[in-house]
Amino acid sequence: MGIADLGCSSGPNTLTVIWRIINAVCRSCEGMGVAVPELRVWLNDLPCNDFNGVLMLVPEFYRRLGKEKGIGPEGCFVSAVAGSFYGRLFPTNTLHLVHASSSLHWLSQVPLGLKASGINLNKGKIYISKTSPDCVAKAYLSQFQKDFFLFLRSRAEEVVPAGRMVLSFMGRTSPAAAAEVGSHQWELLAHALTSMAFDGLVEEERIDSFNAPYYAPCGEEVRHVIEEEGSFIVNHLEAFEIGWDGGSQDDNNAFGKHDYDNNNPQHLIMSRGQLVSNTIRAVVESMLESHFGAQIMDELFRRYAQLVDHYFSTTVAKHINLVISLTRK
Repeated sequence: MGIADLGCSSGPNTLTVIWRIINAVCRSCEGMGVAVPELRVWLNDLPCNDFNGVLMLVPEFYRRLGKEKGIGPEGCFVSAVAGSFYGRLFPTNTLHLVHASSSLHWLSQVPLGLKASGINLNKGKIYISKTSPDCVAKAYLSQFQKDFFLFLRSRAEEVVPAGRMVLSFMGRTSPAAAAEVGSHQWELLAHALTSMAFDGLVEEERIDSFNAPYYAPCGEEVRHVIEEEGSFIVNHLEAFEIGWDGGSQDDNNAFGKHDYDNNNPQHLIMSRGQLVSNTIRAVVESMLESHFGAQIMDELFRRYAQLVDHYFSTTVAKHINLVISLTRK
């Protein structure tokens, strides 16, 4: 059985989803009274991913498989595959299950068409905004359609007939690309950058020339590309609301502050805005740093945290996560 996790990233949780998949396979095989098949697991991400760190987790993973599932070293083979999933990665008809989480909202490149005669069309913004020209939203949609079509066409060659894909990524429920749920985290980041430009810490031209390679589609846009490509059947597509801070905090806390380490003698207190800012920073800092420079990152995310805290004081901030189950025809 071939299993691929696309956009696996690195860190202690990298193999968590694979463990859960194998656990489900073991339960199904037990229910049917058949042996667990040989498992071939591929972990994929871009070449810049820390695959050394990922592969260092594999021996302990094997040990746990043997102890808890009775699957020996000849029963599961874990490999790393570096490359973009917007193209072929695996041999033909080798995958039975493909999983991709929190990765398909990242585009293969910044959309074309965001400049006209050398002029940046999305001035003062870094993503689609309510003040962006219509051509900006159209350019982003076009790039998403091209990328997602190529993703599906590539997987269609690799997934066996009746094989499954489970995908989850950021999206929106509104048909409007500039809807607040789906874009406002970028709007606040643009506000933080603009305030720094006002204080002379960032050049306005640097902001005008930056556009995030990201797109949060609505369900209808996703279905349209799946139907156009034609190799997969949509079993289920659902949108889930998730709090910006993961829903882990008490929204009724009057001060918006939370103690994250009761054992810390300094009793470190962090606001919800700081928590969100730290999370966003971990994801986008390298991309922003390459454009704006490392020297502004601390101040940028300090201001961003303040803006998020203010936003939380007036709004119940939500992300939309689209979850799609597909079957290869």
